[in-house]
Amino acid sequence: MDQQPASSGPMTGEAPSGALAGSGRSDLKTTLVNLIPPVTLAAVIAFWGLAPERLVEAPWTLTIVGVAIMAWLQGLEFLFERHEGWRINGREFLTDVFYVVLTYTVIAWCTNTLAEAPLHAIKHSLGISTPWLAQLPFLVQAAIVLFLVEFGQYWMHRAMHNWFPLWLTHAPHHHITQLNALKGAVGNPLELFLITLSVVSLFDFSTAAIFCAVSMGGVISGFAHANVRSDPPLFYSFFCTTIRHHSLHHTALSYEDTRCNYGNSLIVIDRMFGTYREGESAIVGQDDRKRLSIREQWMFPLQPLIKGYKARRDRSAAAAG
Repeated sequence: MDQQPASSGPMTGEAPSGALAGSGRSDLKTTLVNLIPPVTLAAVIAFWGLAPERLVEAPWTLTIVGVAIMAWLQGLEFLFERHEGWRINGREFLTDVFYVVLTYTVIAWCTNTLAEAPLHAIKHSLGISTPWLAQLPFLVQAAIVLFLVEFGQYWMHRAMHNWFPLWLTHAPHHHITQLNALKGAVGNPLELFLITLSVVSLFDFSTAAIFCAVSMGGVISGFAHANVRSDPPLFYSFFCTTIRHHSLHHTALSYEDTRCNYGNSLIVIDRMFGTYREGESAIVGQDDRKRLSIREQWMFPLQPLIKGYKARRDRSAAAAG
């Protein structure tokens, strides 16, 4: 993190009263900015915990809350920029918005059709019933749902860094050269689908608790990608992923250096399984930090096939020549 130079007072060692007052205001501002992530998280939990049932059951409420969270984070980037090199520009913003729309439409449809619906069918065919879960305190339900989702994402994410075929789907996300509020949605569509898979549909949680967990994940992972100068206190950062943790995961140092801090929202899972690493990286991106176009991101998993085809074509041309 950037360190502010210490102010030097007179030779007597006593700082002018004005300097002390200015330092006090600066310290208070820093403290308040650092509290923005946990306060935002608390606000989202309060909304879902207190929202009337008709609002919770409304089909667009979750989407509206999700968009509001992203807009809030994007606005914070302009107020409390962390790194100038990550400053959002028009091209980056439009690309990010494209992927957000893709996530809320095509990826959501694929998840519901290819994953959630089959799980529901399996649940009913096997007679799986857990009505007692819906009787648990609301916050406990939301915490369990968030952990179930994150636990699956952790192992999927870790597999993507350790098995080459899966890495081909995930690598485009590591080609981003700056972190911004919406960057969590940027990547190859196959990866975006795989990372949504979970077993939550097998259990009987309340709708409000499930939506709350989804929104909690949106807040935490959003801040973990956002260019916001906020370093939350330990009661938050011990359990929740922050921009410090996730920027290190996206470091441009080497591929091996990215194999840590896999938790999208819950860094505590990395602490549990020994993949946590302390630190921060202001320089992110893979392969000489080459930014990929949307077309290149979508075609990336086919690179081995494309390269193999071109190699065979060149050999055939050379033999014919």
